[in-house]
Amino acid sequence: MVHQYKLNGYNIVLDTCSGSVHVVDEVAYDIIEMYKSRPEDEIVEELLAKYQDREDVTEEELRLCIEDVRALENAGKLYTPDTFAPMATKFKERSGNVIKALCLHVAHTCNLNCAYCFASQGKYHGERAVMSFEVGKRALDFLVENSGTRHNLEVDFFGGEPLMNWDVVKKLVEYARSIEKEKGKNFRFTLTTNGVLIDDEVIEFSNREMSNVVLSLDGRKEIHDLTRVDFSGQGSYDKIVPKFQKFVESRGGKGYYMRGTFTHANPDFTEDVFHMADLGFTELSMEPVVSAPDDPAALTPEDLEIVKEQYEILAKDMIRRRDEGKPITFYHYMIDLTEGPCVYKRISGCGSGTEYMAVTPWGDLYPCHQFVGEEKFCLGNIFDGVTNDALREDFRSCNAYSRPECKDCWAKLYCSGGCAANAYHASGSIRGIYEPGCELFRKRIECAIMIKADEARKKRMQ
Repeated sequence: MVHQYKLNGYNIVLDTCSGSVHVVDEVAYDIIEMYKSRPEDEIVEELLAKYQDREDVTEEELRLCIEDVRALENAGKLYTPDTFAPMATKFKERSGNVIKALCLHVAHTCNLNCAYCFASQGKYHGERAVMSFEVGKRALDFLVENSGTRHNLEVDFFGGEPLMNWDVVKKLVEYARSIEKEKGKNFRFTLTTNGVLIDDEVIEFSNREMSNVVLSLDGRKEIHDLTRVDFSGQGSYDKIVPKFQKFVESRGGKGYYMRGTFTHANPDFTEDVFHMADLGFTELSMEPVVSAPDDPAALTPEDLEIVKEQYEILAKDMIRRRDEGKPITFYHYMIDLTEGPCVYKRISGCGSGTEYMAVTPWGDLYPCHQFVGEEKFCLGNIFDGVTNDALREDFRSCNAYSRPECKDCWAKLYCSGGCAANAYHASGSIRGIYEPGCELFRKRIECAIMIKADEARKKRMQ
């Protein structure tokens, strides 16, 4: 499958199944577009007419270019057939029931009252609760027991707001470190926080123990304070931004992300990305809101067109900043065209419900944090293990080739079929799709590949 598009002055041809990316001139772009559906003589005749004012476009040159396209096809770099369907479930089958990561919901409560919160202000459609050390300890033991020969294990401290149960977080990290050597494991921790309760002790501990921290900021003060408010309706921007700046400055190169959400109020979200960059943050992520169509925060079809334009604006500005020696990273534009995920991983997806699970404060297991609170998606618990084998198998078979809508999508080997939770909440099935999300994902991948093309061109010019 071949996908062609033009962006920022580049004519880009992506061969989906080989992963080859070609940046070509206009003539080659046209030839590739016609090559599989038109006879050679007809292609030559049409392009001679189209480029009649160009002296360099001759019949000889056109036939040489067609020969080059044919050589790329024979080399498996253009029009590569899709032979991956039989592999779609093999990766997850091969990994068996090994679990490599847990999302620990240490607090089903929050000190903010964000309007668009998918977790019902941290309660996940249930009662407010915090995880005890005993439950958390058992969760870590469960992870070790079910991790097979894996050495590196991932644990995310999540909520609600995990800093509302900070003492338990610290004790769990201490416990994990105490068993690493004996169990032959290495724990890598991530903390996601809204920042309200950050203090010097949180910063010092996190910089020592957390491989990554995710800091929630929606950008401009007027946008952030529109939805990220406390229970008295007061915005949190002024309270958290100085803390985030101090936190990030002290990280010493360790991982962090500023993570925001854009809604119907700010489809011009690049202004919020640029604002965060101006605050000194360089590792950035802005996610489109996922909500019911009648929700005031929901993105409209008109918003989606604005957002796609904004992705292009962002990509071009990131190139400018990189060329000026002041680069920023945008999470959705992180793409490795040479040594990215293996084809099995690209086909099989994120691993929710199989190698990655979420744990509630009382120890129930769910496929991921976005399913928590929906009882039919409960997999079991950390005491008895996975007892809903049918559900786990359902998630195991969920991949880029299990969704009919993905069959002819050029981006399927980049999104691996997309988010099962978004698909379920949009369509009622984990094998459905969330079409607005698909539309935006395709645009992001186009922008990410264009940035890489620009980088490669400028390296060759040096």
